[in-house]
Amino acid sequence: MADLQPKTGAEPDDEAIVLTPKPSKAQRIASYLSIVCAGAALISDGYQNNLMTMTNVLFGIEYPTEYTSTMSTRVSNALLVGEIVGQIVIGLTCDYLGRKTAIVTTTLLIVFGGILATAAHGVTITGMFWMLVVCRGIVGFGTGGEYPASSTSASEAANEATLKQRGPIFIMVTNLPLSFGGPLAICVFLIVLSAAGTNHLSTVWRVCFGIGCLLPLTVFYFRWKMATSFLYQKGAIKKRVPYLLVAKFYWRSLIGTCGAWFLYDFVTFPNGVFSATIISSIVPDSSTNLKKTGEWQLLLGAIALPGVFVGALLCNKIGRRNTMMIGFSGYLIFGLIIGCSFDKITKIIPLFVIFYGLMQSFGNLGPGNMLGLLSSESYATAVRGTCYGLSAAVGKAGAAIGTQCFKPIENNLGKKWTFIIAAICGVVGIAVTYFFVPHITGEDLRFEDLRFERFLRENGWTGYIGDEGESTEEVVGGTYEADEKQIAAFETTDSKSD
Repeated sequence: MADLQPKTGAEPDDEAIVLTPKPSKAQRIASYLSIVCAGAALISDGYQNNLMTMTNVLFGIEYPTEYTSTMSTRVSNALLVGEIVGQIVIGLTCDYLGRKTAIVTTTLLIVFGGILATAAHGVTITGMFWMLVVCRGIVGFGTGGEYPASSTSASEAANEATLKQRGPIFIMVTNLPLSFGGPLAICVFLIVLSAAGTNHLSTVWRVCFGIGCLLPLTVFYFRWKMATSFLYQKGAIKKRVPYLLVAKFYWRSLIGTCGAWFLYDFVTFPNGVFSATIISSIVPDSSTNLKKTGEWQLLLGAIALPGVFVGALLCNKIGRRNTMMIGFSGYLIFGLIIGCSFDKITKIIPLFVIFYGLMQSFGNLGPGNMLGLLSSESYATAVRGTCYGLSAAVGKAGAAIGTQCFKPIENNLGKKWTFIIAAICGVVGIAVTYFFVPHITGEDLRFEDLRFERFLRENGWTGYIGDEGESTEEVVGGTYEADEKQIAAFETTDSKSD
């Protein structure tokens, strides 16, 4: 093993000697390919997450009697319920069976569920919607599994390829395609609507659902050929995972990532799913002008995108935690502005859409970018998929609850309270982030593996670590004692906590 000297500053760089070995040129190219393949298909997840935004409006026009508020919530929540199950199950799978196995499985599920949803029929219209609920649940299982499987793969590959830029690169291949999926879904909807016309709305939504099947297939071959990361080879635990010790070691980080993700999805998902419904309620003649609602919705999605790039620029400079708190503050500021002035601001549609978009842009800047990054960096490789999947699943539970509560809040308290509650969630999000989320700036992920490894040994765990069942000493080349000294020196820095 090389002479290992972890960087003692708060920001690592590619020139520092770190625990993950320097890859050769060929290995670096393979790592970059793994990053792209792991993250690229997440655009299909973003597309699926936003597919119901305009479809909810379309169904309300085409099936005004059958598509009730209850059915709308049920169809929208089907994806979320599937995602919760998928995130937990695939999170465990990608730790036990490997990242590639999980990624291939999720891709096939998205395609299979999407095909069934496209062909959804029933003896009655209500029966068709129930079939959509089941099919969207299958798609949700796949898209939910993409979160831990793709994100952990992207983070580990980026750790090997370019440590200094791991955070920004991770964001560019995860939250950027997820966020871009929203405007993409609206663009596809508008194009198909223009081609098919308002007299063929059934054709419009079926074509939009069908296109969602094609997106993950574009990189399927490359995902099939992905290489296993060095971190997984050396840090996986395939048997006797000590979950009680995992909870004891990571309880604080889990409260942080799970709690913040719950609050973020509680606000952002229902606001995304029902944003077109909100806009259509203030657009004149929206019931007959579906295209105009879609155009305003596209502008809203476009305004939300720049936050992704700003967050990517800030995450190394000020740290992940501080960036996330700035993002939550946007919910507080713009949620109060829109909520307190709702009756007046909705009379000026461009101003309303701009402020609404800025609120969502801050969400992307902060928790949208940072939650996936923090969940991939805060935990050791052996349980990264499990803890990431659990955090994301709690987040999607928040999304399901938020979606379920959105219509009752809107109907009983008024639309303005959906924004005021978003502001309240922003305050709670800042508090949860400050007290429970670790301050990370991007050190080598291998250090966290060794910290976790040492904790397990000190607490009597005697299992094996490594993809091939190697012991601890074999994994780190017989230099575990030397690495202990390096970790102790590393822990004296402020790279892990304030």
